[in-house]
Amino acid sequence: MAGSATPSQQLQPASALPRTDRSPLRFVMIPKVGHPWFEQVRQGALSGAAMLSSQTGRRVSIEEMAPQQATIALQQQMLAKAIASKPAGIFIDLLDSAALNPLLTQARAAGIGLVVFDSASPAGLAITAVGNDDCRQASIGSERLVALLGGRGEVAIMQGVPTAPNHATRFRCHQEVFRRYPGITVVATPSDLDDIARAEREALATMRAHPNLRGWVASDASGPIGIGRAIASLGARGRVKAVGIDDLPELVEQVRAGVVDSSVATRPRAQGHWAVLALWQQSLGAPTIERIDTGMTQVK
Repeated sequence: MAGSATPSQQLQPASALPRTDRSPLRFVMIPKVGHPWFEQVRQGALSGAAMLSSQTGRRVSIEEMAPQQATIALQQQMLAKAIASKPAGIFIDLLDSAALNPLLTQARAAGIGLVVFDSASPAGLAITAVGNDDCRQASIGSERLVALLGGRGEVAIMQGVPTAPNHATRFRCHQEVFRRYPGITVVATPSDLDDIARAEREALATMRAHPNLRGWVASDASGPIGIGRAIASLGARGRVKAVGIDDLPELVEQVRAGVVDSSVATRPRAQGHWAVLALWQQSLGAPTIERIDTGMTQVK
């Protein structure tokens, strides 16, 4: 009969179908550096792994390999070590796209799943990026600072790690906003290398060198905390305005205390959760998608 299924096309009983793969899955997380923000990413990744384990019956584990300092060389070492360990997938927050591209290409050739989080994908590599619109995030913060200052005054931008794609994007977009306001002058752009203590030292030095400084923005999660500490230390609360990035507990307390005005926050737990889900989908052979936008929140 026309259109009827042949025996090979007919549905097979469940007992005859291939068994679901129950082998363990291990995903490696490589942050820029050991840092409270990345601990939140890890917690989100662990929640994603636990959900997958409960739903699939497979053991899904997360291993973190964090550089001791936010340097390209140390992150390259961590990535090479992760590739050699042959995990099912790696999710990484890039310190430098070009420098890490050869190792990412090596991982792809080895059949290891790849996701970048809180970062843009390297040019020429189809890797899912999990994060938010870094330029919009920075622009919201810069526009808020301009409004607080009435469009006039000296300001400074804390850069973070200059080679990191997300930090560099935020820094560029802060500058673009300030250039639109003739009354705003950027007098300093120190780098904290994603280190809170260094951010505090750089902020203190900047404010001492520029006594007329009226405002701060930052390009990373360490920056606003260090800036807030410096403002409090110098008794400059109210005189020097600051708008932050992210919502780590100490920054939230600074906002509540009136040391920092507000912050535009990423969602690190969501980034970790969705990075793991994207790697799991890759392990099943799903096509790579370009971006998962986890959105932003505001702390006021």
